[in-house]
Amino acid sequence: MLTLDTDIIKISRIGESAAKRLKKLGIETARDLLFYFPFRYDDFSHLTPINKLQAGISANVVGQIELIQNKRSPRQRMNITEALINDGTEILKIIWFNQPFIARNLKVGDNISLAGKVEENYSGLTMNSPVYEKIQPSYSLCHVSGAVHTQGLVPNYHLTAKITQKQIRFLIKQIIGLSAQIIDWQPQEIKKNFKLISLADAIKKIHFPKNNFDLKQARERLAFDELFLIQLQSQLVKKNLSMSKSPAIKFYEQETKNFVNSLCFRLTNAQRKSAWEILQDIANSRPMSRLLEGDVGSGKTIVAIIVMLNAALNKKQAVLMVPTEILAKQHYDTICRLLSNFDIKIGLISRSQRQIFNFQFLIDKNKIKNQDIINNSDIIIGTHALIQEDIKFQDLALAIIDEQHRFGVEQRAALMRTNADKKHGLMPHLLSMTATPIPRSLALALYGDLDLSVINEMPKQRKKIITKIVPECEREKAYDFIREQIKQGRQVFVICPLIDISDKLGVKSVEEEYKKLDKIVFPDLTIGKLHGRLATAEKEKIMQEFLDNKIKILVSTSVVEVGVDIPNASVMMIEGADRFGLAQIHQFRGRVGRSIYQSYCFLFARLDLPSGIVSGSIQQSEITLKRLQALVDNHNGFDLAKMDLKFRGPGQVYGAEQKGFPQLKIASLFDYILMKQARDQAVKLIDIDPSLNKWPNLKEKLGDWEKTTHLE
Repeated sequence: MLTLDTDIIKISRIGESAAKRLKKLGIETARDLLFYFPFRYDDFSHLTPINKLQAGISANVVGQIELIQNKRSPRQRMNITEALINDGTEILKIIWFNQPFIARNLKVGDNISLAGKVEENYSGLTMNSPVYEKIQPSYSLCHVSGAVHTQGLVPNYHLTAKITQKQIRFLIKQIIGLSAQIIDWQPQEIKKNFKLISLADAIKKIHFPKNNFDLKQARERLAFDELFLIQLQSQLVKKNLSMSKSPAIKFYEQETKNFVNSLCFRLTNAQRKSAWEILQDIANSRPMSRLLEGDVGSGKTIVAIIVMLNAALNKKQAVLMVPTEILAKQHYDTICRLLSNFDIKIGLISRSQRQIFNFQFLIDKNKIKNQDIINNSDIIIGTHALIQEDIKFQDLALAIIDEQHRFGVEQRAALMRTNADKKHGLMPHLLSMTATPIPRSLALALYGDLDLSVINEMPKQRKKIITKIVPECEREKAYDFIREQIKQGRQVFVICPLIDISDKLGVKSVEEEYKKLDKIVFPDLTIGKLHGRLATAEKEKIMQEFLDNKIKILVSTSVVEVGVDIPNASVMMIEGADRFGLAQIHQFRGRVGRSIYQSYCFLFARLDLPSGIVSGSIQQSEITLKRLQALVDNHNGFDLAKMDLKFRGPGQVYGAEQKGFPQLKIASLFDYILMKQARDQAVKLIDIDPSLNKWPNLKEKLGDWEKTTHLE
C-alpha cells in the first residue's frame, strides 16, 4: 500500500531511470512528489469551436479524428504525423513532428482534446505539436471530465532531462489521494482567523485547480505556511536572545568624538545615526543582534571601527570577520592607521599572515600561533575561519561579520552560543554587515531576528561612476578607451556570466574572453582570470597581483562582486549585462570608483536583433534596454533593487550564487501584508508558549523545516 514515505520507484509507471531523473529534482518519495509544486499554469478553461479560432492564440479544442497518418519529409529528413479534427463547426489540421507513435496511439473515430498554439500557413489554420489526450465521446463544447493535460488550469513544473510535463502530471494524479495522510500542522485558530483551507485541500488544489478560486485558496494557504515558518524561526531566536545576557559596553563619548574629529572626512548623517543605534544597543546587557546595511562605498567599515573602539576602551575583545585574506589585511592596515593614537592592540589572523599591531612580542614572530594573537589582542581581524577553528577568545564582547555570504538564522544563533562566556553566562553582541542593497521591507522579512540599521547616503567626496550601455558596433571604441585608461596607470575589471563557453546560452565566458583579450585585443598587457573553480590560494594570489598592479585587466565571474578594494581600478566592463540583476550589476560597479579617479562602467548586452526576429524577442530586448538604462540614470542601490524586484525574483536580482534568500515554492517575499500577518501570528504564539509544546505538530514541522530549508 502506498504511503507518503513510499519510495518513488514503487509508484506505478516509474522505472529505475525515471526514478533517477526525479531524484535530480529532489523527488525521492511520494511526499516529495506531492510537494513538488507547479510554477505556472496554462489556462485552457474555455473550449473554443474550431470556426472561432484565431492565429497566434493558445486554445483548447475538442473534436473527432477524421484522418491520421504518418509521412516522411525527404527534404528535412523528419517524420510528420498529420491529422484532421472535426468538432462539428469546422475541420482543423494538426501536425506533430518526429512522433510517429502518435499515429499508433490514435485512430480515426477517436475523440480527442487538444491544447496548443494556433498558427496559420498557406493551407489555413493549424496546430503544431499540441498536447493531446483521448476523451470519452462528447456532444457539446463543455468541460470534459478527467482531462488533465489539455483542459482547465493545466499545471507546469520545472523539469529535468527526459521527464515531461505529462509524466509529472500523470504521476501526481495517481497519488493525489495520499494528500489526506498529510498532517495539518497549522494551529486551528490560525486557520480559522485567516480562513485558510486544510493542507490536504491545498495540495490537491495547487496541482489540479478546477478554477481560479481554487488556485487562490491553495496559494494563500501554502504561501502563509512558508512565510509563517520563516517568521516563527526568526522570532524564536529573537525571544531566546532577549532572555540571554551580554557584557554592557559603556559609550566613551569624548574618546569617540576625538576619533571622529581626527578623520580626514566628515561622517554622513546616516553613518552617525547607524553608529549611535549600535552604540545604544551594546550599552545594554541584552545581546545586540543587528544588521548594518549600506550601499557599496557608503562607509560601513568606519561605523564598525567606532563600535570596536568602544569595545576595546571597555577592555573587552572585538572581532571583525571578512570573506577573504586580502580584505582582512586591508582592513587590518586601515584600522591600525586610524587607531594609531590609541593604546589598542590589533591582531590579524589569516591563512598566511599572523601579526599584532602595538604589541612587543615576547616570542619568536615566526612561531606565533593563532591563540597567541587572540590572547594578546583587543581587536582581531580575520576570515570566517576564526569561528570554524578551535579558537578560544579571552573576553569576546562584540562579533562583527562582514557578510560576503550571509549567515542564516541558525548560523547566527550558533555563532553567539559558540563564543558565549559560559562561566558568566554571557554571549557577545553581534553585528552583521552587508553591502547588498536589500529594501527595508525585504530585509525585515528575511532577517526577522535582527534589528536593522541602514546607511542610505553616500559620502560627498565620492564621484559618480559614469555608466554607459555600449552597442556591439562600438566595442572597438570601448577597447581604445580602456587602453587609454591603462596608459594613465589605471586598471580594468571585465565581468562575464559564465566560466566556460556555452553555445546554448550564447553568452560570454571568462575562458573565452580571457583568450580573446590576451591573444588578440591586448597582447601586450598582463591579463588575469578569476572564477569560483580556482582554489582559494590561487584566487588570493591573483587578487594580490591585481592589487599590486601587476595585472592590468582582470577577467572574472561574479566572485568579485564583494571583495578586495582596488583603488586604482577605474573601468568596470560587464559582458552579458542582461544576464545579471540590476542590484548585482550595481555591486560590480561598486568595485571601481573607490579613489579620486573618475571611473566608468560599460554594459554590453544582447540587444542587436537579427533579421526576422519574432515580436516577443523585440519586446524582451526593449525590457532589457529599459532595465539597463535604469543603471545609467540611477546610482542608488536600494532604488535599483526595488525596480528589479518588480519583475524578477530575489535570486535573479542578487545573483544566482547569492545566498541568504529562502527557497520559497509559493510565497513571495514581497507580499508584505501576508508577511506581516505571518509575523504577528508567530509573535502571538511565542508569547503564549515559546516552547511550542501546545502545538506538537507545529513544533515537529518547524524542526523538520529547519533541517531542510537554508537561509544562509
